[in-house]
Amino acid sequence: MDAPQDDSFIENRTFDEIQVGDEAHLEKRLTLDDIKLFAIMSGDVNPSHVDDDFARSSRFQEVIAHGMWGGALISTVLGTQLPGPGTLYLGQTLSFRAPVALGDVLKVSVRVSAKEDARSQLTLDCRCENQRGKVVIEGEARVLAPTEKIRRPRAVLPRVRLAERGRLHEILSAADHPPAIPVAVVHPVDDVSLTGAVAAAHQGLIIPLLVGPEAKIRAAADAARLDISEFELIDVPHSHAAAERAVALVREGRAEALMKGALHTDELMHEVLKRDGGLRTERCISHVMAFDVPTYPRPLFITDAAINISPNLDQKRDIIGNAIELAHALGNHDPKVAILSAVETVNPRMPSTLDAAALCKMADRGQIKGGTLDGPLAFDNAISESAARTKGIDSPVAGRADILVAPDLESANMLMKQLTYLADATGAGLVLGARVPIILTSRADEAITRMASCALALLVADHQKRQGLPEQGA
Repeated sequence: MDAPQDDSFIENRTFDEIQVGDEAHLEKRLTLDDIKLFAIMSGDVNPSHVDDDFARSSRFQEVIAHGMWGGALISTVLGTQLPGPGTLYLGQTLSFRAPVALGDVLKVSVRVSAKEDARSQLTLDCRCENQRGKVVIEGEARVLAPTEKIRRPRAVLPRVRLAERGRLHEILSAADHPPAIPVAVVHPVDDVSLTGAVAAAHQGLIIPLLVGPEAKIRAAADAARLDISEFELIDVPHSHAAAERAVALVREGRAEALMKGALHTDELMHEVLKRDGGLRTERCISHVMAFDVPTYPRPLFITDAAINISPNLDQKRDIIGNAIELAHALGNHDPKVAILSAVETVNPRMPSTLDAAALCKMADRGQIKGGTLDGPLAFDNAISESAARTKGIDSPVAGRADILVAPDLESANMLMKQLTYLADATGAGLVLGARVPIILTSRADEAITRMASCALALLVADHQKRQGLPEQGA
C-alpha cells in the first residue's frame, strides 16, 4: 500500500531506495478543457479532437483525446512520484490500444521492471487503463533516477480559464490592410510609452514622430535598449511644448493621430481642445473602449470612461456618435447601442432614464444615425437575452448590445474596471471626436492593449479618409 503523502510537498525516491516491482499511479478524468489546453500547447488542431461535427462522422463517432495526452500523464507520474524530482527521461515507447473519450477516467501506472546499477538507470513498464479496466496505452520508459534526496514545496499552478481571445488579435490583423499612418507620440520619455510606439511601428501600424526633449527620449531608448534611429525625433523643451507641437503636426498634415506618452492626459487634452489652434470639431470629444470579454460573444464598446464626467443630453448624443463611428471603422455598420441605467423603465426621478428615452427619440428623428438605439436598459438586460426575456423586453438591442453608453464617467469607469479585473476582459481605447484619433495609453496597459489601440487609430483614420473628416469647429 502506498504511504500517505503530504500534498504540500513533492519528494522523490532515489535510485538506492527504489526496488524492482515498485509502483506508482495517478487517476485523471478527461475534460473538454484538457483537450483544448493540449491543442493550444501543442498546436495539434486535428478535428478528431476539437471539432464535434467532424468527430461524429469519424471512426469513433465522438471527440477523443490526443494520444500524447495520456503519454503526458505517464511523464507526470515519472517526474512527480516514481522516481520523482530529478528524474531524467532517456526514452519512451508507447502503444495506443484504444481511444480516450470525454469523461473517461484514466488510471496511469508505472512499475519498475529493471535497475542498472552502473548508470543509476531504471526501466519502467507504463500502463493507462480507463474506468472499465480497458488498456488504452502501454509502453516502456527508461530514465536516469536521482541519486540525491529532493523534497520541495509543491508548486501552486495558476488557475487556467480558457477564453476565446481572438478579437483584439482580429483588430491587429485587420489593421494590416491600410498602410501605416504617421502618429505624433507626445513626450515618450519613459520605457513604457517609447516601447509601445516602437512595437507598433515594427508591426506596421504607425510611423512614430517622437515629440519631446531629445536627451530624455534618447536616454529612455538606451535604458530600454531600443533602436530609434529610423524614427524622426522632434526636440522640444518639456511636456507642455510637446503637446503643443504634436497638435501643430496634425494641423500641418504631418500626423494623422496622436499618442499619449509620459505626460498627464489633461496636458495633452488642453492643447487638443483649444479653440484657436486645437483639434476641436463640432462634435464633443469622448473616450471609447473596445473590449474583448471572454464570456461575451462579440466585441463590446463602453463609453465614456475617461473624458466627460457628467455629460448632458447633447454630449451624450455626440458620445454615442463617436462610439458608432468606431464600430463602423471596425466593420459593424449597424451597431446596437444600449443606453444604460439602473432600470429599464422611464422614471422621472432618475435623470439617466429620461436621457435614455430622449436619445432614443432623437435617433427616431434622425438626430443620431448609424446605429440602433434602445434605453433605458439595465446592464443585465443589455447583455443577456435571457434576462431581457425574463423582464419581457422586446427589443432588437436587449441582450445583443454592441455599445454600452453609461450615464456618467464614474459608472463607465467602474464598469470598465470590473470587466478588466473580474471578467478577465482586455480592452483597447481611443479618444474620438477630434480631427484625428487620440491614443491614450497607461503604464498598466498590456502590450496587446497598446498595440490594439494603435490598430484602432489606424482603422479610424482610414475610415475618416474614406468618409471625409469630421467638420472642423470654430
